[in-house]
Amino acid sequence: MTGNPVVVGITGASGAVMARATVDELLRRDIPTVVLCTNPAKLVWQEELGENFNETLVQWQEHPGFTHYAINDLRAPVASGTYPTAGMVLVPASMNSIASLAGGLSGNLLLRTADVCLKERRPLVMVPRETPLHSIHLENMLTLSKMGAVVVPPEPAFYLQPKGIDDIVEFVVARIFVALGLEESMPDDMQYHGPAE
Repeated sequence: MTGNPVVVGITGASGAVMARATVDELLRRDIPTVVLCTNPAKLVWQEELGENFNETLVQWQEHPGFTHYAINDLRAPVASGTYPTAGMVLVPASMNSIASLAGGLSGNLLLRTADVCLKERRPLVMVPRETPLHSIHLENMLTLSKMGAVVVPPEPAFYLQPKGIDDIVEFVVARIFVALGLEESMPDDMQYHGPAE
């Protein structure tokens, strides 16, 4: 494995399945991966996936390119701009985390690492939690977008006629990879080619 790691920040919003699929795909491609997970995210993980986050963590740790830091470990390398990363994705991104970032607050390692991406002009991708969104949510995302972050709402591509959750998750993960610059474009089978003639 070569290259700088991708950081995956998992917050306490709905969408744990997307976080798991993102990390799984990064490791499948042998891309060095750092995971940061908040305590509320671990609760959501258990509720939505029916499994303990630490059990999944043990599986990921079998991969030589995987690293995990505790959420309060502000001495971790990723807390510094001198530590090179290929970017970061917050998946799912809670409105609390988005608001904190938009306000310049970085009270834990996940927020600090995302703040580093912004100040170092590295890719920062946010996959916000489910709708509805009110004006403050939208303004916070606009603030971060103006700073260079990319917002990837986890919306289905209905033109692909998804057969279930797995298809939707696969599409969102593909969008994340494009937004991080890990892919040039979406796979051909996930692109819209217009109505059939």
